[in-house]
Amino acid sequence: MSNPIAVTPVPASDPLLSDPVLGEHHVLAGLWLRPGYSLTETSQFRDDAWRLEPAVAQAHVRSLVVSFDTLADRYRLPAKELCLAMLSGPLPAGERRQSAVGIRGTFIEVRKFLHWLAERTPAHSDREQTPALSSLTAADVLDYHHYLMTLPVGVGSRENSRRAVCMLWRYRTCLTDTLTFDPRRVDGWTMSKTGATENATGRIPEPVLGPLITWAIRFVDDFSGDILTAAAHRDHHRSKRTNGRYGRNSGAAEALEHYLAQHEADGDPLPGHQGRPNLRQIAAEIGTSRHGLDTNPAIRNRLFACAALVGVTDHTWIPLTIEGRLHGRPWIAGIVHQHSSSGYLQLQRMLHIACYIVIAFLSGMRDAEIKHLRRGCLSTARDPGGTPYRWILTGLAFKGETDPRGVAAEWTVGAPAARAIAVLEKMHPPGQDLLFSHPPGSEQIRPRNDARIGALTTNATSSQLKSFALWINSYCTEHALAESIPLVNGQQWVLSTRQFRRTLAWFIARRPGGSIAGAIAYRHLSVQMFEGYAGTSDSGFRAEVEAEQALARGEDLMSIATDHPHTVTGPAADLAHRRLDAFATAAAFAGAVVTDGTRLKRLMKRSEPAIYPGTFALCVFDQDKAMCQPRPDQGGNSRPQLGHCQPLDCSNVALTADNIDALRTEHRSLQQELATGTTLPPLLVHRLRERLSRLTNFLDLYVDPDPAPIRTQTVNPKR
Repeated sequence: MSNPIAVTPVPASDPLLSDPVLGEHHVLAGLWLRPGYSLTETSQFRDDAWRLEPAVAQAHVRSLVVSFDTLADRYRLPAKELCLAMLSGPLPAGERRQSAVGIRGTFIEVRKFLHWLAERTPAHSDREQTPALSSLTAADVLDYHHYLMTLPVGVGSRENSRRAVCMLWRYRTCLTDTLTFDPRRVDGWTMSKTGATENATGRIPEPVLGPLITWAIRFVDDFSGDILTAAAHRDHHRSKRTNGRYGRNSGAAEALEHYLAQHEADGDPLPGHQGRPNLRQIAAEIGTSRHGLDTNPAIRNRLFACAALVGVTDHTWIPLTIEGRLHGRPWIAGIVHQHSSSGYLQLQRMLHIACYIVIAFLSGMRDAEIKHLRRGCLSTARDPGGTPYRWILTGLAFKGETDPRGVAAEWTVGAPAARAIAVLEKMHPPGQDLLFSHPPGSEQIRPRNDARIGALTTNATSSQLKSFALWINSYCTEHALAESIPLVNGQQWVLSTRQFRRTLAWFIARRPGGSIAGAIAYRHLSVQMFEGYAGTSDSGFRAEVEAEQALARGEDLMSIATDHPHTVTGPAADLAHRRLDAFATAAAFAGAVVTDGTRLKRLMKRSEPAIYPGTFALCVFDQDKAMCQPRPDQGGNSRPQLGHCQPLDCSNVALTADNIDALRTEHRSLQQELATGTTLPPLLVHRLRERLSRLTNFLDLYVDPDPAPIRTQTVNPKR
């Protein structure tokens, strides 16, 4: 396709905008379009607002618009030229085609820069109010850099703003007015390399994450049955209502009279809403339309006479027995038709977002990937006995893919996420495949332009996350539960869809070998990329993890060191005693013991004992004796790799009471595995026996006899 954009400078009046050939050019030409769209319906170059959503396959993207009407006349043409080049025009050498969503994000930042240019006061009186891009100097972009530093935004946001300005240089071959220099080569323009590689998305604080995940799983496992039962009751009564007027349904009059007489005989109040009889519910109960009850004077008089006699309920309760339990009691008194916290529509929305939270955190999927999960996306692997041991979600991945429609991808998840999928499949009617479309019954709050696609938008999900947190805190206040979501720095934590994947990455990366596993699971090109994604500190992810590990290790060592006498045994017990005594001495000042984090960090830095608590051993580290292939930390100091610890062979091993308990548990587990009748491969049996023998000898050498040995089961010598 030939480039319809001129590459020679033009005056500020932008005559190219009136060029009929260029003006009628469809900016999405050559791109994939959603079913139901034709190119002739899409935006043209001359339009002041370009609608990009026809070229977006992602089902949760409703509207995607780039609007040029607020730009100064001088900057409107280069802004359009840049967007056209990024969308569908020939790309400059070395540039990759961006997604429409990414292009809109870039345009927003370019527009911010162009607005700043047009609105700032010129430094010199002879300078134009809206200077041409080609007249800008390094001083101008540095002024913008300083302006960005005054904004109350994060490092990542400022980096995006600077990157967008660079596009006016990188796409210079496509623009009639362009920067004449590369801002990246201007001293003081870029941030430090380490800070730039860190992802700026905030992790969910652990005090927030704990109750959030707990309540989400409660909704999925404990509350969902009642909520889905209430929804089924709603669907049943909807099917009983007709569109005809009262009296056209055979037996309706008799059914109404019988209904009212029964309430009068039993003294039961009629279903109420805002202090009046709920005609919609009563019509559903007797199988007729609300219209006939509301417009027939005789019927209305009969209804209100009955209401005056027996009264009406505060709310219209759905008749069901609450099965879900919380702390041994029903989690809710009942579910009503319309209520701010216990109405079935509100609870269904809370269940919907609870499923999202469980899947998002336990899978590490991006928001777009979650929004494209469909009915039947879950497959379960089972062992020969039928017990499930692995659950796999199949969906679409978009980021970094050349196909805008996405590519097939799989995610291994845990049982809670699998249960959330099952709940979503029950929630939606059989004809609705997208699991994160609007929950059934919420048509009255659904935008009218949803006809072509049905997944919730990212903004809608963010709004639901906020509502879920508010529901939790309101519920905890009402029921006097100390399980609410706490404030962070005096404010409610603002949840976003991106934070779940980021927070999971942090937990993965802190595990031994986690950076490698995370790089694979998150489809990152390198371990360093994953560590940058998982970290936030200015010093980098590794340093952040090491600092946290040092603090946790110091707390463990303080507990061991102040336990007199030190109950430590094993090949390195003597050295452990000496180091722990020295550490305890350094920690004691005038009889005071270090308890706060700041003093503990200082103590660990000054009096590092080189002792590393682990599950099966207390590593009294000596690099020359270590068998775990030690590696240097960020400061260049050698550290053990606890994930490669060999406690039965390494002479750096000491044993605490917890280590001994873990070894005994492992010993019993091996005995049980070999004593069962399950057929195991001969090589595996040999290795299990060998490990059991070595573990037995190790415990006999360093540990007192097991107070609870397995005596009733023996190893079958014929196996």
